[in-house]
Amino acid sequence: MAEFIKVTEQTSTYRHLEKMSIQELLVNINNEDKMVPHAVEKAIPQIEKLVAAIADKMLAGGRLFYIGAGTSGRLGIVDASECPPSFGVPYGLVIGLIAGGDKAITQAVEFAEDSTEQGWADLQRHFVSDKDVVVGLAASGTTPYVISALKECRKHGIITGSISCNPHTPVSREADFPVEVVVGPEFVTGSTRMKSGTAQKLVLNMISTSVMIQLGRVEDNKMVNMQLSNVKLVDRGVKMVMEKLKLTEYEVAKDLLLKHGSVKKAVEAAG
Repeated sequence: MAEFIKVTEQTSTYRHLEKMSIQELLVNINNEDKMVPHAVEKAIPQIEKLVAAIADKMLAGGRLFYIGAGTSGRLGIVDASECPPSFGVPYGLVIGLIAGGDKAITQAVEFAEDSTEQGWADLQRHFVSDKDVVVGLAASGTTPYVISALKECRKHGIITGSISCNPHTPVSREADFPVEVVVGPEFVTGSTRMKSGTAQKLVLNMISTSVMIQLGRVEDNKMVNMQLSNVKLVDRGVKMVMEKLKLTEYEVAKDLLLKHGSVKKAVEAAG
């Protein structure tokens, strides 16, 4: 078994941050952040396998779960919550769960991540089954709430994935499709909301966007199934309808869009 090294807890390569000027702080943080996309690039083969597995299950009627604690859990909830408005899929198709429940989205809940039972209990409340895929999010790769949930999933024949920022982590050992993005020590020692959080956000963007494209929720490069939930999105949708139907009158396209509720349905109805 490969050695597990907790890179996320290693001491920052920078010293005496309190003595740096604001410009020095910003430049150095930015220099660290520049490393993240390269680390994600190295993990693309792992991400590809996970996306393929998720797409297969969702095309067959399954759901995608993200489960995590702290920053990782919040990032999963953000990604899940953005799928319905962006791609027009129903709420509940992509679900984000966080240790400590809804309160933990805005406030730290003490010791919630240390539970070895609550993760599976939270999944069961959503009637998780072997039709679904559960992706554990843990920057350190050692979060008991996440590890125990994935372990139970595997006992029940549920496909699992993980996203962590250390190599050869315990959470990876419980994942059928582990993704490890090793970004190195944080600028502030142990502050995994920084580079590790950025890495997880990038990977989540890649996963959900790629999966939704596989599900047919994007045409060409447009979100033709997006929800018309604000003026900006209505205007964007009208312009898509005008382009696709070669219409010159804005109000005609807008009437079509609002009548049918999405760009895709409006274009299909007019065609």
